Amino acid sequence: MTEIEKLEETVAHLLRTVEELSAVVARQDGEIQRLSRRVGLLMEREAEREADGSNTIPLADQRPPHW
Repeated sequence: MTEIEKLEETVAHLLRTVEELSAVVARQDGEIQRLSRRVGLLMEREAEREADGSNTIPLADQRPPHW
């Protein structure tokens, strides 16, 4: 195998790796966007709940019954 063939093989492997990584990044970008929308909706929902003026303590902040 000549030096040129070795370099071509290396470049081919690198190109495949770059394409695979690009696909991973694109998938992660879509997931981040989806999760960001969900967090935004949850924050809006919580803001509406707080704005309703209900003076109840959120369940997560209440003491367990055995205390």
